[in-house]
Amino acid sequence: MSETCYDTVSPFKAGFACRCPRCGEGKLFAGFLDVAERCAVCNLDLSQQNSGDAPAVFIIFILGGVVVGLAFLLERTFAPPMWLHLLIWFPLILGASIGLLRPFKSIMIALQYKHRVQFESNDDA
Repeated sequence: MSETCYDTVSPFKAGFACRCPRCGEGKLFAGFLDVAERCAVCNLDLSQQNSGDAPAVFIIFILGGVVVGLAFLLERTFAPPMWLHLLIWFPLILGASIGLLRPFKSIMIALQYKHRVQFESNDDA
């Protein structure tokens, strides 16, 4: 493989697209949250990548703050019954949590790649 400069890929662009942190083109995931063994485009070894609990923690804090603020605003403005709060917020929290988990995990892996965490010995095989 020829020498190619991959440093121009933004970790957030690659992360939100769920693409390889080095080339920005290959798929990062083999399943919903299972990281692929290697990038199909640039052959980067992704087998040892683990974002830990960081994506879930960030989602809990960000989504929790947004939902609590919106629920408070709805309660102060309209004072709906409790069942309506459950009807609105439960599906929103569940859907947003599941929907954000994959991009946040991808961003964490891309940031690990940018800052050379766990990628030191993972050159092309």
